[in-house]
Amino acid sequence: MKMIFYMSLMIFIICNILIMLSSIISKKSFSDREKSSPFECGFDPKSFSRMPFSLHFFLIAVIFLIFDVEITLLIPIILTLKISNMINFSIIISFFLFILLFGLYYEWNQGALTWTK
Repeated sequence: MKMIFYMSLMIFIICNILIMLSSIISKKSFSDREKSSPFECGFDPKSFSRMPFSLHFFLIAVIFLIFDVEITLLIPIILTLKISNMINFSIIISFFLFILLFGLYYEWNQGALTWTK
């Protein structure tokens, strides 16, 4: 029992020494102004940082995430078909799809899905 404890302690110490050694070795010794500046997806990082941003991109991304999560919730519902009876399954799946389609209709009615310039 003591042997296992000492071996695990030695492995822990060796791992910590290797982590510290790699951290010291991997430090950069020089800093370049261009390399230390953030990369902004092709935009000049030295320009005005308060450029107007279209919130439509953000809205489309949020809508995509909501409907993507809803689709991932459909998979376990399909897998429960084997253990539930058909009436309960059809009620649950129709209610779930009704909520999903109602959300899609609401977003469409609000104009969130139309791409405007």
